Amino acid sequence: MKFLRKDANILKKYKYILKGLDCANCAREIEERLQKENCLKNVSVNFSTLKLSFEAEEDFYTFISKIISEVEPEVEVLKENINKNEKNNEPIIRLILGILFAGIGFYSNVKGKEIFVLLAYIILLYRTFLNAIKLIIKSKTINENFLITISCIGAYLVGEHMEGLMVILLYEIGKILEEKAIHNSRKSISNLMNIKPEYATLENGEVVLPETVKIGTIILVKKGEKIPLDGVVVSGKSYIDTSSLTGESNLVFVEEGSSILSGSINQEGILKIKVEKTYENSTVSRILELVENATDKKTKTETFVGKASKIYTPIVLLLAFFVAIFLPILTDATYQVSIYRALIFLVISCPCAIAISVPLSYFSGIGKASKEGILIKGSDYLDTIRNIKKIVFDKTGTLTTGNFKVSKINLYDENYSKDEVLEYAAYGESLSNHPIAKSIVASFDKKIDPKKIEKHQEFSGKGISYEMDGKTILVGNRNFVKANETSEIGTTIYVSIDDKFIGSIILMDEIKEKTKEAIQTLKKRKIEIEMFTGDHKNSALYIGKQLGISEVKSEMLPDDKYHELEKILKSTNDKVAFVGDGINDSPVLALASVGISMGGIGSSAAIEASDVVIMTDDISKIESAIQISKITDRIIKQNLTFALATKIIILLLSVFGIGGMWQAIFADVGVTLITILNTLRILKYRIGK
Repeated sequence: MKFLRKDANILKKYKYILKGLDCANCAREIEERLQKENCLKNVSVNFSTLKLSFEAEEDFYTFISKIISEVEPEVEVLKENINKNEKNNEPIIRLILGILFAGIGFYSNVKGKEIFVLLAYIILLYRTFLNAIKLIIKSKTINENFLITISCIGAYLVGEHMEGLMVILLYEIGKILEEKAIHNSRKSISNLMNIKPEYATLENGEVVLPETVKIGTIILVKKGEKIPLDGVVVSGKSYIDTSSLTGESNLVFVEEGSSILSGSINQEGILKIKVEKTYENSTVSRILELVENATDKKTKTETFVGKASKIYTPIVLLLAFFVAIFLPILTDATYQVSIYRALIFLVISCPCAIAISVPLSYFSGIGKASKEGILIKGSDYLDTIRNIKKIVFDKTGTLTTGNFKVSKINLYDENYSKDEVLEYAAYGESLSNHPIAKSIVASFDKKIDPKKIEKHQEFSGKGISYEMDGKTILVGNRNFVKANETSEIGTTIYVSIDDKFIGSIILMDEIKEKTKEAIQTLKKRKIEIEMFTGDHKNSALYIGKQLGISEVKSEMLPDDKYHELEKILKSTNDKVAFVGDGINDSPVLALASVGISMGGIGSSAAIEASDVVIMTDDISKIESAIQISKITDRIIKQNLTFALATKIIILLLSVFGIGGMWQAIFADVGVTLITILNTLRILKYRIGK
């Protein structure tokens, strides 16, 4: 069934829970099958979160459920708000009954004990057998259910009753343990980002869901409660814990007028908060969505493993066929022996351990990063971070605090005073959100009357023009104002009235704490460091010298930064990161191999503009991100190497009659369990180790 999409503008995003999905290879098969449907766009099956997401003109729930049941009969498609964690004891009950009947069949002296062996086979194998048959009938494909079924039945028919029964018995035990391990790993990851508030308390004491609260509503947050929505404090004083958002343990003091973010925890007293954002647009909601969707975009490694898994099983099946047919011809082995060894091949051929280790590792890495206050928007970016060879830093708000202080005012027209130069600059900058503008306004300690400002116009990267008291005032850089002053160390803002240069304001920007140490740490990794800034040359070189950065480019407009980074990328095959404040650097952040925003907690511009968001202004978090990227890559390589090596070794041993069904089961479910447990090491990794 094909639906043709006519208008991409009306596509909506849908998400479902895939209950019963316990195989990473099966997740890949479902994704590939759904991607063939024209009505579905951007289909992604996230095995780590058990979520299916896609874009479509309408909700094709019934249609999708039918397709998924054809690919994986045991998987049920559920709405997101339905409880998916209910316990299923049926596998354990079947396992106990199977062991009981097997024990009677093999170790008792009752008459007709062979019947008990057969019953044990039926009880343990029937569900796997039914799934295999359903899949063959509905989608004409085979998976591990078919391979295990053939192996068990084949072992029974060649007289290896105990071996065949042990295959399905160990397989069932392994699947139960594997499901528990996967569940625990998902739980561990979700606990890292356990920041979603369960409720919001209104001013009248009514408890409601955060999703129902409207902007402007007053909510109460008691001691120990999570702050459910972004807002501003209207009453109360407290310290709040923002560690779940930023990874920082230091408490933050808030009082009346303080902005406050959802996901933080109130440590003292009662706070009254006026809601400024709906839950959908709140900080906690956007963070959770970013982390949850981060593994939807596949890396090259995941894509390669997916493709390799598709050809791996057919190759092993073909080898099994050759072993069964040609082993008696080439050696003195009987066909009974060759068939038995071929059955071992079938057990080993399931690629689950290979398929599961990669997505689960990336999801764990992204979860670990989020706990450290680093939001990584995709597993491909997590993969790229470890390969960064050059980092270009924006200066203001990134390497420096952005909190400028007026250090000097130069006067060039006797008709005006220094206070008037500051006043004209403050009026011009009062309508701007740039850090320099805010600093100038803060230095002017008088009230600004916006009604006096006329024809206000801002020129990006250059300055501001406006009219006041019949005069045309320009406030900005030297070229914009046409000033002839010699640059000094610091950021200089020039002021002219009616095309006459009257004075300049020198502002000094403070270097952020720990920035110098962080730069040195990155240099020790042999990463080249460069700085871009719109400041004049002397000021830029001064900051560069303080931080040990020799490659400094100054007096750059946003377009200059873009074109300069473009040149760097064209001149190298290495990965180049750009680190900015997420306000004026969006084009450059998007151009870089990895765009990293240092916009501070809750910055909408930072979250939207970049691939990686540092939830504090601490650039040492870049080193943390590199460490997490490297440990994730190391775990993936360990898992893949171990899984493939184990399977190949046992395949070879089985050919020579050394390895049996027990070893084959270990090569399947045993290896899968070990790779899952190894993956959990990412979550426990200590930064700085």
